[in-house]
Amino acid sequence: MRGIAVLRRLTEADGVSSLSGLERATGLARSTVDRITATLARMGYVRLDGRDALLAPRLMELGNAYLGALRLPRLLDAHADALADELDESVSLAVGDRDGIRFIHQATRRRAMSLSFRIGDLLPAERTAPGPLFATEWGEAEWARWHGRRAADPEDRGFPAVPARSRPYADAPSGTAGTTGTTGTSRTNWAAGPADRDRAGRDRADRDRADRPAPARSAPPGRLATVGDDFEARTEEARKDGWALDDQLIEPGLVALSMPVREAGRIACVVSVVSHTSRHTAADLRDTLLPRLRAAVAAMERELREAPPAEPGAPSGLATWTGASKQELGREFVESLARGLTVITSFGEGRAELTLTEVAQATGLARATARRALITLEHLGYVTAHDRVFRLTPRVLGLGFPPLSRTTLPDIAVPHLTELSHRLHESTSLAVLAGDEVQYTARVATSRVMSVNVVVGTRLPAYATSLGRVLLADRPDARLPELLPLTPRTITDPALLRAELDRVREAGYALADEELEEGLRAVAVPVRDRGGRVVAAVNVALHSSRRTAEECVRDILPELYATASRVEADLRVAGRFRRVQVG
Repeated sequence: MRGIAVLRRLTEADGVSSLSGLERATGLARSTVDRITATLARMGYVRLDGRDALLAPRLMELGNAYLGALRLPRLLDAHADALADELDESVSLAVGDRDGIRFIHQATRRRAMSLSFRIGDLLPAERTAPGPLFATEWGEAEWARWHGRRAADPEDRGFPAVPARSRPYADAPSGTAGTTGTTGTSRTNWAAGPADRDRAGRDRADRDRADRPAPARSAPPGRLATVGDDFEARTEEARKDGWALDDQLIEPGLVALSMPVREAGRIACVVSVVSHTSRHTAADLRDTLLPRLRAAVAAMERELREAPPAEPGAPSGLATWTGASKQELGREFVESLARGLTVITSFGEGRAELTLTEVAQATGLARATARRALITLEHLGYVTAHDRVFRLTPRVLGLGFPPLSRTTLPDIAVPHLTELSHRLHESTSLAVLAGDEVQYTARVATSRVMSVNVVVGTRLPAYATSLGRVLLADRPDARLPELLPLTPRTITDPALLRAELDRVREAGYALADEELEEGLRAVAVPVRDRGGRVVAAVNVALHSSRRTAEECVRDILPELYATASRVEADLRVAGRFRRVQVG
């Protein structure tokens, strides 16, 4: 499926590429690239901006289908977040993806030196703490794949999320053992004691094992030992210990401690506590945090055991839409691509395993069409089949999720504000509440001789603005600040302002008519998150000579509602399994 190749190249390019760049990267003809990007734009998965293609938030519904079917983020994200808050360190959840590991959740601490991995990023198993734990369940085929990949990609160029592994271990003689990490502790762990010893004894034994010298790292004769050459030895130690360390395997300074979370005896995911050597050495991370990590894993496993079965979601029914799009766009719409991606969205919460018939029913596709799409997706590694049942693989997260997982509300809103501004020929803005003020977080200005002069970051008193009143109306018990008369029309009576906020709450919009500044008229509507909470507001501001207040309500308000609805739709997709930053 050539369209998936285009999505993968856009993902590797951090979400944006010129059309000519996609042509070069994929080897496809320019006409083919144009048809594919037009189809993806029609689906809302990319946005075309001149000669560039940009990934759009709606594309995240593919990764959401996998994460929903997996259940783990819904059940375990809160545990990971609580652990990160308690330890004041970054915590991640990862699943195995062939001979790599892929992140499904990140609870990152915001520091000057902080973790930059994203949900969906793929890392080579041998350069991580989760990798040896997942490898304990590998068979001969998985180990053969790993050896083949190491030989074919000696510098890990196929893993753009990590630095190349061209650096050898310091002071390692050719073809022999390497050294310990820069902290002076081994990167590996040694044999475990009896499984039934008490916790204190177990932790002492853990420290003793990790302080022994590292095993020899094997490398081909004539070559320095490089990162990952000791992976098989580390896997055996992880099998005995039940935990694993990463002592700067990815890059200098990064250390991690990992433990598996099991369900029905198998590893469902691995939870990791990640830090920097400026705060913890690998040994200190183990000595200090292993007991707490064990407790968190026990709570996660209990959550998995006790969770009720998920209720299946409604079928997507997109097959009718793809057929209509084909009729409208003709040969410019690649119907096979749209149908294949639609098949991915048929999976989800309560729909982790589907038969061919269930996929056809969920999508509205004919069985033969659904079967062809599933065969293609299986060949590309996005679907597995066993006993006539199909499942999505973690590889689906590689279709745009990593760059989009850092999307903010302003990122989501700007394209929609731009379209609104072009339709109305007026300035549009997005703002959030910051104390007693509104702070502008996105803005699209017109090029009129006289226009509203506001930039991103500007703060204005909330009580006198349409944006602020929409936001204040969602907080009926909020304390009002001192109400100063900014113009002769500014409401300064607290009782009158509260009555106006009640009206705004009931009507669903706010109109501020020359209350912030004479001659300035603005109308605003709320933007709500998945839970219905008002998190921001969008407005149109203009000079009062261009439209009366009645004309603003009649002409602008419907357009504002439609724009807010589109922003909310993207926000629902982007925020299903992650917190979207609103500011």
